[in-house]
This record gives sequence, structure tokens and C-alpha cells, in this order.
Amino acid sequence: MGSGTVSLLGPVEIRNLAKKLDLRPTKRLGQNFVIDGGTVRRIVRVAEVGQEDTVIEIGPGLGSLTLALLPEVRRVIAVEIDPILAAQLPETVASHAGPDAERLTVIHTDALRVTPADLPSEAQPTALVANLPYNVSVPVVLHLLEVLPTLQRGLVMVQSEVADRLAAAPGSKIYGVPSAKAAWYADVRRAGPVGRTVFWPIPNVDSGLVSLVRREPPVTSASREEVFAVVDAAFAQRRKTLRAALASWAGSPAQAEAALRKAGVDPTLRGEQLGIEDFARIAENRAV
Repeated sequence: MGSGTVSLLGPVEIRNLAKKLDLRPTKRLGQNFVIDGGTVRRIVRVAEVGQEDTVIEIGPGLGSLTLALLPEVRRVIAVEIDPILAAQLPETVASHAGPDAERLTVIHTDALRVTPADLPSEAQPTALVANLPYNVSVPVVLHLLEVLPTLQRGLVMVQSEVADRLAAAPGSKIYGVPSAKAAWYADVRRAGPVGRTVFWPIPNVDSGLVSLVRREPPVTSASREEVFAVVDAAFAQRRKTLRAALASWAGSPAQAEAALRKAGVDPTLRGEQLGIEDFARIAENRAV
């Protein structure tokens, strides 16, 4: 455990900080700040991070979750795209976290462009814990799982609908590209709801927690890019059978059918009925 001297941000501190920075939370950046200490403590608890973990936090905002994480982990790498927020965060942490403030590294960049080279070489992240901006949550999760192989698990707060989509299993109505691609990297599940009133400003959507635990991708001779190309094609026209949906990917409906049959997949099925292993087998059997 850390020193136990951290004081969390409440509604008054959040509003005062926003006023000081002349900050008007923007929809474009998906900014909704958590004002409830109980919620950030719950996120840290459910994330199951400990002193051996280096946590990457995307979009720390004013620092609510950052402060809850610092005493519990070895290090927090906070990636913030907003220059004003990135500059303010170390000050807020210095005044609220005591000696635990030394565990923070702030990186001012776009999370969708982060690479291991941007991060401290001695502290590659083992866990992702974040209240993700709603509009980029899925691309950010997929990008980080791709470029940061040291990430073993994650707990992210996203829009409730997005949480459902990420964790959806094959055969469900909402299973689609995000669910299939996330399953390439990790076991994904819902980890509880989050109410609207813990945010300022109050969003007009509900939120949910999603847990990700890294696992090996399917064993396949196809590359990840090749498998993801099949996923994208299969869901581009959801109502179509795979024979029709994969026609342009394969070269023709007949070639699509041949690839599907070789992969042991019924050509009359639709994309939402397949797991990531099925997509991998289809990618392997494309005629070149």
C-alpha cells in the first residue's frame, strides 16, 4: 500500500479546478469528470491492481481516478491529450497525494498514437485503468492492446452500450466488430454499471465497467491484419450471408464460399454467429 496520505477530489474541488482553468468540458473530447470518491475507489478495487503494477491511465482529466490509483500501484502513466489538463495534473497530484505524487508520469499526447517508445523504458504498463472518453473508447482499447504487449489486463469505464458491445458473445444481436477484435486479445466481460450522477457534467447516457484479461490470440497462420480484414468485411453488411458479405474480400462469391467451406464454416451463416477463431480459419483459407 502507499502512504495513505492521498486526498481524493470531490465535487467542490472539481468545480474549483475547472473554474481555475476556465475549463468548459467538451463533448468533442468526451469530457465528463468523476466527482465521487466511492466510484474511483471501486474502480481501483475491481481492477485488482497492486504494488507490482504499472498502470496506464488514458484521459486522466482533473485527476480523480489518478489520485485513487497512486497509493495502490507502483506507477501511474497518465496520457492526456488536452495541454491544459496535462499541465495541471502534476500540480493537483503534488497537493493531494503527498509522497505518492512521485509515482506519477504525465505524457501529453493522443492515446490513439501512443507507442512503447513514448513511455518510460523502465516502466512498461501492465494494466490499463481508465475512464475513457466516450467517442474514442473502442479504438483506444484496441490500439493499446495491439501496441503494448506488456498490458496483461484492464478495467475501463465506457458508455454502457459500448460496454455491452465489447463484451458481447457470438450469436448476440450486439456482437460485432468491437467484440470480435477485442476477443483476439483478451477475455472481455462486463464488470458492473456506473450511475450518471457520479459525473460532472452529468452525461445523458449510462456508463459501465469492462474488464479485459489478456490471452493468447487464436493459433493461426494468418496475421492479425488478415483476420481483422475478414471481421471488417463480415460485418460491413450485417444482413448478408457470409458468402455475400465476403465476396469482395475473397474476389467473388464463389471464392468466398470456397474459403468458408475449407474453413469448416457454413456460407449461409452471418458474421455475428462466428467467434474470432472462425474468422482466423477463414483468413487462413483465402485463395491467393
